[in-house]
Amino acid sequence: MGTAGPVTEPKKRRRVGFSNVDTGTDSNQCINIYLVSCKEEVGASDGFCLTGVDLTNFFDEDGKIYGYQELKINIWVSLISFHAYPDITFKSMSDGGKGITDLKSALQKIFAETLVESKDEFLKTFLTETHIIRSLVLNGEMLPPKSLYGQVHNSNGHLDATNSDLEVVRMVIDSAAAGHLYSRLVPLVLLLIDGSNPIDVTDPGWDLYVLVQKKNNQQEDIQRTLLGFAAVYRFYHYPDSIRLRLGQILVLPPYQHKGYGRHLIEVLNNIAIHEVVYELTVEEPLDYFQHVRTCVDIQRLLKFEPIQDAVIAAVAHLKNSKLSKRTHLPRLVPPSSAVEDVRKTLKINKKQFLQCWEILVYLGLDPVEKFMEDFVTVISHRIRTDILGKDSGNGGKQVIEVPSDYDPEASFVMFRSQNCEASCVPMDENQTNQEQQLQQLVDERIKEIKLIAQKVHRT
Repeated sequence: MGTAGPVTEPKKRRRVGFSNVDTGTDSNQCINIYLVSCKEEVGASDGFCLTGVDLTNFFDEDGKIYGYQELKINIWVSLISFHAYPDITFKSMSDGGKGITDLKSALQKIFAETLVESKDEFLKTFLTETHIIRSLVLNGEMLPPKSLYGQVHNSNGHLDATNSDLEVVRMVIDSAAAGHLYSRLVPLVLLLIDGSNPIDVTDPGWDLYVLVQKKNNQQEDIQRTLLGFAAVYRFYHYPDSIRLRLGQILVLPPYQHKGYGRHLIEVLNNIAIHEVVYELTVEEPLDYFQHVRTCVDIQRLLKFEPIQDAVIAAVAHLKNSKLSKRTHLPRLVPPSSAVEDVRKTLKINKKQFLQCWEILVYLGLDPVEKFMEDFVTVISHRIRTDILGKDSGNGGKQVIEVPSDYDPEASFVMFRSQNCEASCVPMDENQTNQEQQLQQLVDERIKEIKLIAQKVHRT
């Protein structure tokens, strides 16, 4: 009889457990920012909540917050003192492999010294800093009433404020009061002005134009509410004038769409006209601001007698051009004398006037439907030339940094390139896609012209 071999037990499989990987919380999803005017509004769910604000740039990596479960952050920003209080709640906190986000440090990137950690201290500011705006603007220059012309209307066209309610104060930014006020506004600049950086509060070239509204409170005491502001830089222009450049303009969200932004633009236009200013320019205007600015300028140009004959001549030329039979398309360009008259009197720079000129010609076409095809053809030709150039390339100026032992951050040379793009609009190299992009630009421009024309007709 044979002997049986040893019995081998079946191998046991080792069970390996994996901890949950922390995928993070989207900062835009867990943070709400509310603008409040009194302590009773703090904590209310129906307060004025900022929408469309992208917070991802203020958080590391991909804009996410790590280490918190069911995180919720409500931030209350006072429209009285511009302090901010964060109300932070979460179910639990643990390191899921990506560390734990330092929320205080992250929020300070936005709110800096305006951040208040204690709710009680935040609520006290509604009492202790009731007159902070009034005390700060008293250090500025109150612009004369003639600078405040026109009335302010809300989006429904009803009167919202009169000249007697509004004040515009000019403050030199390197003064203590202006610097203190602007530092309170920096968080809203970062949140609400796309791609904006704080201005240098030590540079005396900056002026701050502050728009405030006077109101009597329950104690019959005059309180000033800050509605918005504009930051304007003064450049020297040879030989004896200055050029104004609007760097930032912001109307606080609760007061938007009521005409206050337009009011600020009109004040700046009036300042440029009454002071020794060569022209007023705007630094990289956003689409909505450019729309409001152009509406204001078109109304000014329609009343400007020296250019009316030139507009009539341009309209007649377009009507009689018969573009279908021409190989060379005309451009809607005003005469140089009109450009100079507008700059000298209205302080509208050439680039802005050229944009307005197309709208002025459009307004002169009657009936517009009869000449619309030719008008669109001319606009299309202008955009194509601006983007691609006559030979798909125009000369232009470029600035490059160069090494220097003097000041590396301020060392550069300017040269004229023979192969510089005529426009900053990126174009696809594919011919079909390029044509589609150009057509989209034409359609957007025609839509904007029609929209501005309709608004001008209604006023």
